[in-house]
Amino acid sequence: MIGLRRDRKEVLLAPTFDEEGREITPRRTVPYDTLVVAVGSVINDFGTPGVKEHAIALDATEQAARFNRRLVNALLRGHTQEGPVRPGQLHVAIIGAGATGTELAAELHRTTRAVVAYGLDRVDPERDIQITLIEAADRILPGLPPRISEAAMRLLENLGVKVRIRARVAEVRPDGVRLADGDFIPSELVVWAAGVKGPDVPRDFDGLEVGRGNQLVVLPTLQTTRDPNVFAIGDCALCPRDPVRPEAGTVPPRAQAAHQQASHMVRQIRRRLAGEPLQPFVYRDFGSLVSFGEYSTVGNLMGFLSGRSMMIEGWFARLMYRSLYKMHERALHGSVKTALGTLARTLTRRTEPRVKLH
Repeated sequence: MIGLRRDRKEVLLAPTFDEEGREITPRRTVPYDTLVVAVGSVINDFGTPGVKEHAIALDATEQAARFNRRLVNALLRGHTQEGPVRPGQLHVAIIGAGATGTELAAELHRTTRAVVAYGLDRVDPERDIQITLIEAADRILPGLPPRISEAAMRLLENLGVKVRIRARVAEVRPDGVRLADGDFIPSELVVWAAGVKGPDVPRDFDGLEVGRGNQLVVLPTLQTTRDPNVFAIGDCALCPRDPVRPEAGTVPPRAQAAHQQASHMVRQIRRRLAGEPLQPFVYRDFGSLVSFGEYSTVGNLMGFLSGRSMMIEGWFARLMYRSLYKMHERALHGSVKTALGTLARTLTRRTEPRVKLH
């Protein structure tokens, strides 16, 4: 999608090309009666020098595959090179200690040791591999309750992950990260997970109102402010958190918010087709769960009866995390496919490699 013609109710689509650069489909238009925009988000580098050139984002599958290849190749070089592993050669810096960055730090601790276990005897994980998590706020997971941050901090410290809080990144360089206070963190790989914004394409949506973060501004009904036929949901929508209380702010860019908006949108399309008035969307925070892979899971569940939240961790939190994932999977693929896929993964888990090496 590259644009919108609201007067004609047409979506503009870019041409598509194959791997050899040959055109598959030309530039074209698709008509609509009701349009729901759910184009998601991309990383927000806040204009930091060197991010686009030297850091890896995890917006798309291709970027994750690139990060996987670079990680495995770096470990292979460390094992096969003539001299010893240089200081900083196998260091990874993760910028942004939200849920994505924090979960990635724990998973990388396990993954790097799994790779080394495939015969890379010249690499000592405890000596040569260092993961550094960098956060500008005064604690990790700043969007979650302090108790969750403290539990996550203890787990990362026990794993040997270095955590730098109150550390603002001034520049990303080919060999590491320079902080605003002048410190330099040498790193072979730099991952940017320090925030999101809407993609650039909403700015070409024929005059629709766009917020500072490239998000489409919507009413409580999820309709865009300048066109009742165009709706926006998910990370690309700047939506009031509570239509009755403007001071409550806007809906956060989280998976549970997108899931709730999608379910609400389905009901509103039915009402729209039936000629009934649309209902406002009200976001409900059901809590947060942060997974540390096989190490642990921590989070908080919101108690709507008591009005208080309950902190959970360990086995029960991990069960809740997996259940939440299955709920999203079921919404996409249906109950039968989700059940069969779960059964298949359970049967093949013991025969598949622990980490993808190619």
